[in-house]
Amino acid sequence: MDLLTFMYGNTLSSPTPTALLDLLMAADKFEVASCIRYCSRLLQDQPMTCESAFLYLELPCKCNVSMAEAVQPLADAAKKFLAASFKDITKFLEEVLNLPLAGIEAVLSNDDLQIASEDAVFDIVLKWARIHYPKLEERREILGSRLSRHIRFPLMSCRKLRKILTCNDFDPDLASKVVIEALLFKSEPPYRQRSLAVDEDNILFHRFVERSYKYRPVKILELETPRPQCIVYLELRREECSNLYPAGKVYSQAFHLGGQGFFLSAHCNMDQLSQFSCFGLFLGMQEKGSGSFAVDYEFGARTKPTEEYVSKYKGNYKFNGGKAVGYRNLFGVQWSAFVAEDSPYFINGILHLRSELTIRPTTRD
Repeated sequence: MDLLTFMYGNTLSSPTPTALLDLLMAADKFEVASCIRYCSRLLQDQPMTCESAFLYLELPCKCNVSMAEAVQPLADAAKKFLAASFKDITKFLEEVLNLPLAGIEAVLSNDDLQIASEDAVFDIVLKWARIHYPKLEERREILGSRLSRHIRFPLMSCRKLRKILTCNDFDPDLASKVVIEALLFKSEPPYRQRSLAVDEDNILFHRFVERSYKYRPVKILELETPRPQCIVYLELRREECSNLYPAGKVYSQAFHLGGQGFFLSAHCNMDQLSQFSCFGLFLGMQEKGSGSFAVDYEFGARTKPTEEYVSKYKGNYKFNGGKAVGYRNLFGVQWSAFVAEDSPYFINGILHLRSELTIRPTTRD
């Protein structure tokens, strides 16, 4: 009756969400596109809940092919609602693990997802799949056909990528494919990585786009001889650095050498001698592990006009779990000069940092 009322009078007797959804489905059955679009617009203006958002997400699949385009804006609005609702994914982890497939896909599509790293995204996806698809064959199928495209493998750590190759939940061919693609991306220079991130072929699932990670990704070059050594590259955007003022800090993802985990941290802190704000860089050792290491370290940064890496600070430190060492004023300038538009340390808006580590296990006394 409501459909006839709309067709002849362009009005609705009861524009509640339930009535609108029922009318939309009836209009789809009889292919009344104008009514579908009208209901879709009204539903977008109604307060949305997680339950209603789940229903709207499924509409393009339930509607006739010719009518699916008319409900796509409503499905897109539902996707944005769920992405925003579960933006802090670790805070709502239990709820996220109980989401239906369309819901978890909407959450994972968010570039602004607040999470430690893409490694953590992978762990959540795997946990969700094991809960909802306990049978291995079904789990492999859903990971391959739906969920893997929402994991940004190129932004995962090499340590985690190695584990994917032996992860039974993934089809071996798929595991090899995503790991090879990730490693090839990591081998590209920064300008090429940024180009790939905005390429039309890659933009659909944003697989090369960084999220709002708590821990910044790093690139690592490991050397085994003559002594265990690694070179770690960390890039920070100018706006990221500006947001550190007056007393903020940002951490890198963990990297491993000699069986021990380390990390870099960039700080806006106070120069102890001159009492002005400045940029500091520190090397920390994770608490896990009982070993003690003597570390030769050197910090450097790309600097204009040559844009080559220039050594800024070097030293030696005996690490124990949880300790950190570094330099409070890496560039020897005040904060305002460091972030200024004519700063020699930002190249195309990016601060390029390098840390070289050589580790020697200490002898017991």
